[in-house]
Amino acid sequence: MEDQTAPAIASIGDNPVRLWGLSHAERTRRIAAAQGLRQDGAAPMVLADAQVAWDPAWLRHVAAQPGLVLTLAGVPALAHARSEAEAEALSCAMEARASVPPTSGLTLLAIEDGPVIEDRLLRKRETPFLMPLRPDTVRQIERASYFGAYKGVTDLLTKYLWPEWALVLTRVTARLGMTPNMVTAIGAVLCVAATFAFAWGEYWLGMAMGLVFMVLDTVDGKLARCTITSSWWGNVFDHGIDLVHPPFWWWFWATGLGSWGLALSTHSFILVQAAIIGGYVVQRLIEGAFIKLSGGLHIHVWERFDSRFRLITARRNPNMVILFVALLLGRPDIGIIAVAWWTLISCIIHAVRLVQAMARARRGAKITSWLAEAPA
Repeated sequence: MEDQTAPAIASIGDNPVRLWGLSHAERTRRIAAAQGLRQDGAAPMVLADAQVAWDPAWLRHVAAQPGLVLTLAGVPALAHARSEAEAEALSCAMEARASVPPTSGLTLLAIEDGPVIEDRLLRKRETPFLMPLRPDTVRQIERASYFGAYKGVTDLLTKYLWPEWALVLTRVTARLGMTPNMVTAIGAVLCVAATFAFAWGEYWLGMAMGLVFMVLDTVDGKLARCTITSSWWGNVFDHGIDLVHPPFWWWFWATGLGSWGLALSTHSFILVQAAIIGGYVVQRLIEGAFIKLSGGLHIHVWERFDSRFRLITARRNPNMVILFVALLLGRPDIGIIAVAWWTLISCIIHAVRLVQAMARARRGAKITSWLAEAPA
């Protein structure tokens, strides 16, 4: 939905080069629509040079600062014109590949200077990409846009192990014209199949299907962000699966131990599941309480410690690492017990962090992210 207080958007010039299958004009239109920019072409407006590709974070940044001009090699690439006269002057500069005079009254920001901005949506602080859009730069730009769509704060597998795998699959799915929801649906089938495999004690098969599902769980989000096809339903579908399935995996992993002759006693089974499922729920509640306390900030981006701990905290992917190691050792029973202990430890750490944040808030201090406070 358009925000009538937001600037309009205008793509300046033509460029036949396509990025993720999209023309510059269509990509710009989709990003602007997702950010609530107007499409009526009236000032104030953000002008986007069709010869340049940029990260959506730059449009959000420029749109929020009237008079800001982001330049590439001195030529305006993205510019927030406050009036029709400024829009005309900036449009002419883009088409003529000319620079904007420092005396124009506009604020110039050169990408070559490496300006750093915060992207709260993706929990990171960086210099987003901005590059010339030519046939020979398409693969480089697609790679930059793919990694630009990655959350800065996430688990160790998503951050370090499979970005390259997911990039290949994201390119393949984009070329095939698949939608993010199609990818999510394939992943959902594998997720359910892995659950049955765990229940039958077929742990290696379940691990294999679970691995593909976890990679696809990265691909659907990156495909949505790179092709600008995020939707309300897609978000619900993807995050709904992410939220619901982990307790089922841990439960049926424990029941599948009987097939290995390693079944837990009834007492142990109850304690393990109470720790894992109870801890999972409590940890989510702690995260929600922190968001409410801080006015929208995730606990994982509060301080550096929290971002680093997110790499290994007791979520699905780190838990799967624990189970994988245990399976290599031939002791899946010890694996699920270790997951229970790690869930309790993670829950306690998050609870302590919440209490510390509450104490700081009571002293009147504002809870802010270390990403926002990092020096440019």
